[in-house]
Amino acid sequence: MNPFSSPARLRDMIRAIRACKTAAEERAVVRKECAAIRASIDENDPDYRHRNLAKLMFIHMLGYPTHFGQMECLKLIASPGFPEKRMGYLGLMLLLDERQEVLMLVTNSLKQDLNHTNQYIVGLALCALGNISSAEMARDLAPEVERLLHFRDPNIRKKAALCSARIIKKVPDLAENFVNPATALLREKHHGVLITGVQLCTELCKISSEALEHVRKKCTEGLVRTLKDLANSPYSPEYDTAGFTDPFLHIRLLRLLRVLGEDHADASDSMNDILAQVATKIESNKIIGNAILYECVQTIMSVEDNGGLRVLAINILGRFLSHKDNNIRYVGLNMLMKAVTVDAQAVQRHRATILECLKDSDASIRKRALELVCILVNETNVKALTKELVEYLEVSDPDFRADLTAKICSIVSKFSPEKIWYIDQMLKVLSEAGNFVKDEVWHALIVVISNASELHGYTVRALYKAFKMSAEQETLVRVAVWCIGEYGDILINNAGMLDVEDPVTVSESDVVDVVEIALKCHASDLTTKAMALVALLKLSSRFPSCSERIREIIVQCKGNLVLELQQRSIEFNLIIAKHQNIRPTLVERMPVLDEVTFIARRAGSFPGAGLTSTGSSVGLSNGVAKPVAPIVDLLDMNSDDAPAPSSSGGDFLQDLLGVDLSLASQQSDASQPSRNGTDVLLDLLSIGSASAPIESPAQSNSSTIDILSPKQSKKAPISPLDDLSSLSLSSRATSNAGAAPMMDLLDGFAPGPPTEENNELVYPSITAFESSSLRLVFNFSKQPGNLQTTNIQASFTNLTSNVYTEFTFQAAVPKFLQLNLDPASGNTLPASGKGSVTQNMKVTNSQHGKKSLVMRIKIAYKINGKETQEEGQINNFPRDL
Repeated sequence: MNPFSSPARLRDMIRAIRACKTAAEERAVVRKECAAIRASIDENDPDYRHRNLAKLMFIHMLGYPTHFGQMECLKLIASPGFPEKRMGYLGLMLLLDERQEVLMLVTNSLKQDLNHTNQYIVGLALCALGNISSAEMARDLAPEVERLLHFRDPNIRKKAALCSARIIKKVPDLAENFVNPATALLREKHHGVLITGVQLCTELCKISSEALEHVRKKCTEGLVRTLKDLANSPYSPEYDTAGFTDPFLHIRLLRLLRVLGEDHADASDSMNDILAQVATKIESNKIIGNAILYECVQTIMSVEDNGGLRVLAINILGRFLSHKDNNIRYVGLNMLMKAVTVDAQAVQRHRATILECLKDSDASIRKRALELVCILVNETNVKALTKELVEYLEVSDPDFRADLTAKICSIVSKFSPEKIWYIDQMLKVLSEAGNFVKDEVWHALIVVISNASELHGYTVRALYKAFKMSAEQETLVRVAVWCIGEYGDILINNAGMLDVEDPVTVSESDVVDVVEIALKCHASDLTTKAMALVALLKLSSRFPSCSERIREIIVQCKGNLVLELQQRSIEFNLIIAKHQNIRPTLVERMPVLDEVTFIARRAGSFPGAGLTSTGSSVGLSNGVAKPVAPIVDLLDMNSDDAPAPSSSGGDFLQDLLGVDLSLASQQSDASQPSRNGTDVLLDLLSIGSASAPIESPAQSNSSTIDILSPKQSKKAPISPLDDLSSLSLSSRATSNAGAAPMMDLLDGFAPGPPTEENNELVYPSITAFESSSLRLVFNFSKQPGNLQTTNIQASFTNLTSNVYTEFTFQAAVPKFLQLNLDPASGNTLPASGKGSVTQNMKVTNSQHGKKSLVMRIKIAYKINGKETQEEGQINNFPRDL
């Protein structure tokens, strides 16, 4: 006999594997045992077949391949004895699944065993079929399983019910065959059979509308009666679990009642009393009781409207928030987020408890509580809730500040009752967590300040005080520097004093000191320093007595390693020293920023909005700017399609400077312009001749829009406003890599080639994925200076008549790509294409120009509570991405 034909016993093999000290030793033992099992299989020795299969199952659990033993399972199943069949069916369920073709060979054995006289063998066949049944096997064996639902033994009926649930999931067309046997199981006294019958009816109701109507009509009263008996039953040791009578049956009955009562008033009315009884009688001091209460609350929220019952359910959730167990608190917050859409007033009563959850040590609870607070905010409670959130911001953990700051800004922007309150709250946020504030937030704050002319004095004084206290907050420094540059004269004159503020004594030298600190602070980035330089230029006109000192400060940046700051220093020094006749006009106060244009250009791009979703616009009432977004294009005079906003309807530059530049464009062949104020400006800007040479950025060693450079394109004449308002620079600019691109005053993005809406490169849209139920469209855009990074907006459309809930989108890319996904605009997709869900993502291609984009996607959603998934691969990206 072959030495491998008599393999060791299972316990000896387990002992040998556990004695291994390294993975290599373990692999050697497994290889030896697999060789012995193969040899035994080749000899077809029935005496060791069950032992071989037991060892194969243990090897399978260790993660090693065992496919060579699959046929042994079938041989053991075909054996007449119960022990061999038990081992064979166990191996069948572990080593195979419904995708294996060899499984079709066992269908006949299953059919024979389902009709066996030994009820234990019938039970083995039902267990195996319930675990690995494929659609084909379900169709072939459904009659046998249906017959067994009436079997005399309750254990067989229980297993047949579970197997039937598997069958109707695989083949929904067979559901009607199981409706009558399933409803008959609901009258069982045996709890094991009853709970499986309830589970089978629940699955039938989810799959078939006819089954739902049948069960709702015939069984609702019986189910209510069963639940009532269960809730009022005396102590029974057979079904008692920690003082509760069969909590598993409790939960299953509540879930079935939830399905029956949804969108049906009569069924809901019949179960209201028992739901109230369960909600009030079950104790909540034990985990099992909380589990039953949780299911009861879900059922109450799903059935037809009953105001008093829903208040009771929401009060139960309020008690959950005070529980010491983190999981229960998290579950309570999740349920309250769903309940707030149904009865917001009842949830508002638990506002104090929800705010306490913000201070929880568990990060997930803090985040969920913050989302719930944002949903609870309205016009009446916005001041109180914002006060609580701002106070908590002062003591919150650094890792939570980013989310908290974004939510506070979103709340303040959307529900602000007045501009002064909005400005006050934003200054508090900037003072406490300015480094966590997104660019879009302080951009919008400047738009609001610009439009609130009656609050200019109040705002600049408040910012001056805040700067003295919180100079380390970058965004606060930027807003303060901008306002001081614009309204520095108001600051020293104490103009526009309000009753709520005290006068401050500030000298011209003090104001210059503040801007100098911002410029010379080592922590200030390029954007802040550039804004400080322009603020100094403006103050040199507003404070003539400090003009020489300001010029000395500006000259100190002449040797700066950052070319952008070096160029600004040189140009501003020349303006102060040699062009004093036009300086007051050149640096006069900026015109009021157009809120309407601001809203139209950037509506819906606020990434931190938590009140609705990513991409939703954030608004302010009473005339305060609604969206929170940069205004890069408002002052861009180089775009061909840029409007010319002017109070008089004329040219923006002409209106700003009070000079007539029309001659410059009409008299391109004039040899020498007349000597007036306009000539000096035309000479300064080099726009008096249409034959001015055009030089590329590479030739001028800078892409900066230079108000002093004679080398500008004929196509895009440059306004002084372009430079004086173009301060905020990308923080990614480096000191030695050449001049950083000139930016807009209130934005950190470089102006690129003009498009219809902004300075992004736009590419054709594609249909990335489409099935019979869903369509996915990608819209692409790039920033011209960063061709490796592509901004993608994914738009999902529902093509069916069913509403998709709990909608989620996942994507994966190869290693040479980097993918960042923003939150989706919602998790519910309306039916029949009546709405869409959008989600923004950013893909960075490290092999740009060599490899094209490719992406694997996975989309999950629920239809009437049933989970559905769709997967696909996207290969049709535009080639130049």
